[in-house]
Amino acid sequence: MNREPIDLGAALARFDQAWSPRIAARVNDYDVRIARARGEHVWHAHDDTDEFFLVLDGELHIALREGPGGAEHTVRLPAGSVFVVPRGVEHRPSSPGGASMLLFEPSGTSTVGDRHDPVPEHVHATTGRPLD
Repeated sequence: MNREPIDLGAALARFDQAWSPRIAARVNDYDVRIARARGEHVWHAHDDTDEFFLVLDGELHIALREGPGGAEHTVRLPAGSVFVVPRGVEHRPSSPGGASMLLFEPSGTSTVGDRHDPVPEHVHATTGRPLD
């Protein structure tokens, strides 16, 4: 257990890879992950868990496919915004100008979900990497 506070700005300064989250802390069976976003992620869905996003800086866009026929719409999240993608909803985060975010999800959750499009090289399919 880390007995010192974690400075999220300093932690984010330790890495610059986009779409490669680091585990900043654990709460019960959940990871608190920090990540950088640049460009587009991949369309994906988490069948058994919601996905929590808190935008720390920049702006994050989350395209969603919902309802009959998979109608698409995009949610824009400026810094300081929180959004939860419900379990089972296909979504694709993106950030044209770059952003950093905090994610809260069950430990072991894949960044590309349970169902996803082909994963491009710039997206790391991971369950989170250690911060150090």
